[in-house]
Amino acid sequence: MTTPQDIIRRDVLAMTSYPVPDASGFVKLDAMENPYALPADLAAQLGAHLAQVALNRYPAPRPEALLAKLKAAMRVPADCDVLLGNGSDEIISMITTACAKPGAKILAPVPGFVMYAMSATFAQLEFVGVPLTADFALDVDAMLAAVAEHAPAVIWLAYPNNPTGTLYADAEIERVIAAAAQAKSLVVIDEAYQPFAMRSWMPRAGEFDNVVVMRTMSKLGLAGIRLGYLAGRPAWLNEFDKVRPPYNINVLTQAAAGFLLDHVDVLDAQAAQLRAERVALAAQVAGLPGARVFDSAGNFLLVRVPDAAAVYDTLLSARVLIKNVGKMHPLLANCVRLTVGTPDENAQLVAALKLVLK
Repeated sequence: MTTPQDIIRRDVLAMTSYPVPDASGFVKLDAMENPYALPADLAAQLGAHLAQVALNRYPAPRPEALLAKLKAAMRVPADCDVLLGNGSDEIISMITTACAKPGAKILAPVPGFVMYAMSATFAQLEFVGVPLTADFALDVDAMLAAVAEHAPAVIWLAYPNNPTGTLYADAEIERVIAAAAQAKSLVVIDEAYQPFAMRSWMPRAGEFDNVVVMRTMSKLGLAGIRLGYLAGRPAWLNEFDKVRPPYNINVLTQAAAGFLLDHVDVLDAQAAQLRAERVALAAQVAGLPGARVFDSAGNFLLVRVPDAAAVYDTLLSARVLIKNVGKMHPLLANCVRLTVGTPDENAQLVAALKLVLK
């Protein structure tokens, strides 16, 4: 009898799958999604547009019209190219795979996005996590020392960071880029939450020979279509394109993205509304006993509470789903992450928090 234990790598056997809880019937505030649907008239137009898609044909591997529209809408520099991925997760995997020389290392501040470390594990590379400071700032001296010691192939810098919401200073990132250049490292600036940060490295994507900028359309309100993109000098993107799965962006995603990029003002208005809601929600939560709200440039709040497990369980009983990140890293002890929702969802969230934070 042959079993998975006979074949599968030991480190994979020891892993758990990426957890996605069933949110049916819950106020879903655990995954940093845009809670707003498209306006009914726009959704109807999109439906008619998608009805014309040739589902019997493979998608274009490089949809030039979509790429041109994306470059224009997102103000990608003229000297940069764009590579598409099935969400930013696939782009992370492509970059890691392409850079997976024997003995290569991947480096990022921690706590950070879990897929940086997971992708390194999948590629059998060592992941080096450099702890943030106690208040979740970038420890620049520690980063520079780690870059000098490990000479990583790839350095991930989330801008802003998930789950902390931190927006690192440009001068700090410039120091890391300079150190990375000395170490022959690539710096990937991950701007998944750019619609809520209102700051970006995209205008500088072609300025450095060791920097690329990654984004996703998920947080802008299109999580369901799974479209991420990478901008940078063609010399880098041409190499990453070699490990891209063929036909990785399906025809419905391509058609939906192309249509909605013509209406990106609607998505921008929703992001502006969420930024305003973030300010209001932060003030309400900060006023609750025992809650410390950290500054966030994303569409979520990191909050330290007296007992993260009790807060999570109480909100679960109230049919509000959040993320307990307290065990992800020692720096996150007793922290929960709250996605910013609609005014009504945020009101339900605060009401549930009042049940446990007394």
